[in-house]
Amino acid sequence: MSSPIRTISTIGIMGFGAFGRLMTRHLQSHFALRICDPASAPAADASGKGLRPATAAEVASCDLVILAVPVPAIPEAIAALRPHLRAGAIVLDVGSVKIGPARAMQAALPDDVEIIGTHPLFGPQSARNGLAGLKVALCPIRGKSTPRIAAFLRHVLKLKVIVTTADAHDREVAMVQGLTHLIAKILVRMEPLPRTMTTASFDLLMQATEMVRYDAPNVFMAIERANPHAKAVRDRFFALAEEMRLFLEHGDGGFTDTAEAHADNQLLTV
Repeated sequence: MSSPIRTISTIGIMGFGAFGRLMTRHLQSHFALRICDPASAPAADASGKGLRPATAAEVASCDLVILAVPVPAIPEAIAALRPHLRAGAIVLDVGSVKIGPARAMQAALPDDVEIIGTHPLFGPQSARNGLAGLKVALCPIRGKSTPRIAAFLRHVLKLKVIVTTADAHDREVAMVQGLTHLIAKILVRMEPLPRTMTTASFDLLMQATEMVRYDAPNVFMAIERANPHAKAVRDRFFALAEEMRLFLEHGDGGFTDTAEAHADNQLLTV
């Protein structure tokens, strides 16, 4: 199937870490790719439409530019790209949080450049069997290209596209990713964990832990520290955990009563 993004032939990717490499595997057959990452530049590849190392200026000259660097490095990447961006170019990031990157891109990118915040809700582990059916969030910030980007992601890469705002994204992800990564970090610290006499629910918990175990430390820090809504979720989680600890040690009963009341409320709303 040909790409529905008819005016885009070149994509520049700033950053070639684990996620940058994942993107190139799925984009190379559709676009000519230019990669800038002095720490891990790709070898030139003639398969597909081409993949080659490039300077920041060459990446910025592409039709679409992807910031695939850690969230704290986004301002520096923008500064390197800004002088070379073409009018009408589309710039998007793939960070795990959206409010901070959205503000940084709006403040520093030229007014004639379109901006979309994106968050692929998967990583190399969860995408090892392909992208079909996985989710990606798009946050329109400036310009009108979101629908055609979404069409490519849906129809060509077979992703489930969620169009939302940066604030709404960060509110949900503060719990979705914040709790997942937090619990996984704690479970890893509790190793060795049982591997033989396990239940199906424990096996699923281990599968979830393995999906994020090897994420770069900067991913965890972005999820927990760069998301302005994450602290409230953590505070609530730890407060409820402490409440449970006190109930188990002293038989307070408060936690059980709260849980039962919540269950009753759920039944009433079904």
